[in-house]
Amino acid sequence: MAIPVLYSFRRCPYAMRARLALAVSGIRYELREVKLSNKPKELFAASPKGTVPGLVLPNGTVIDESLEIMHWALAVADPECWRARDDPALIASFDGGFKHDLDRYKYFERYKSDRFAHRESGLALLNEIDGRLAGGRQLCGSLRGLADVAIMPFVRQFAAVDRQWFDAQPLPRLQKWLAGHLASDLFNAIMVRHAPWSAGDRPSVVDAASPRKVPGHSPAQPR
Repeated sequence: MAIPVLYSFRRCPYAMRARLALAVSGIRYELREVKLSNKPKELFAASPKGTVPGLVLPNGTVIDESLEIMHWALAVADPECWRARDDPALIASFDGGFKHDLDRYKYFERYKSDRFAHRESGLALLNEIDGRLAGGRQLCGSLRGLADVAIMPFVRQFAAVDRQWFDAQPLPRLQKWLAGHLASDLFNAIMVRHAPWSAGDRPSVVDAASPRKVPGHSPAQPR
């Protein structure tokens, strides 16, 4: 029986949130890890954008936007009711202004940017999130939902640029929230390592019941 194929890159925040939704929904799929400096032609054949994540459904339909992949997966199965805890405006603020600042903070040499100005701009939104978390353990209440999972990979990336600085910021609720997501079984399951995919490789299947590589591949390693 044909299963979806996901083109992904392990450390990409967009790909992370797509994998998280696929994992929680219990969808079985083939994972094709992409080396960004040597993208396979099959990725471009599926989507001319050549970006990750890209999900190819068995009927040939291609979904090449991470949020659309999340919504597709959760429409198949949403056992934790993530869609009930969504905040499109908040997610858009991270996909827009925050991502802009994050890139120019992390890759300041590439962008020739004032990294500290962009760090402060990103921090302003994180301060708002820290305040919002005063109302519950997660962004939309006591349980994790789509809003949490959609923005967490970007907060993770921001924190990792200078972890000592991030940990010293007065963001106790946000830091606890992030640590909880990073320590979750769900997150660790989607962060196993896969070798870059090439045509002809044996399929690396992520099982619905347990997000991992099928037997016969090299052992998964934690992040």
